[in-house]
Amino acid sequence: MAQEKPNAVTFKGNPLTLIGPDIKVGDKAPNFQVIAKDLSPVTLDSSKGKIRLISVVPSLDTPVCDQQTRRFNEEAAKLPANVEVLTVSADLPFAQARFCGAANIDRVKTLSDHRELSFGQAYGVLIKELKLLARSVFVVDGADRVQYVEIVKEVTNHPNYDAALAAVKKVSG
Repeated sequence: MAQEKPNAVTFKGNPLTLIGPDIKVGDKAPNFQVIAKDLSPVTLDSSKGKIRLISVVPSLDTPVCDQQTRRFNEEAAKLPANVEVLTVSADLPFAQARFCGAANIDRVKTLSDHRELSFGQAYGVLIKELKLLARSVFVVDGADRVQYVEIVKEVTNHPNYDAALAAVKKVSG
């Protein structure tokens, strides 16, 4: 049975339960299987050897998630070539593709966890009550070690962009 963390995050002040482990800096990054916009499977190994900034959002169809994805898309242009920026949500891949087209998101890979909620369960960010992912950011280095974790306590708040980007820069040299 998956680990449950009651009151781990809030949504508009209401406490919610997260399902999955507590991922910490230094842990081996768990594998996962999500799907790309073309419905092909994507795993952690799909970007093996790269540094990954994984931006996790509940739904691209909300203002904070939209802003978070746009900010990391802008920042991706300034990051070294060995850094891959992934945005994971439980949105359908078709909705993700439509969002990226409308918002000119061209440097971030959007990935859908809707099918198995594999990412959410592996990284401990699946919101039990909503079947959505909690807003969070993970940085995983080229050796698949977690170098940064932020699970945003209030789901409607922004993550600490500067801290996440500083972690990426530290790992990328």
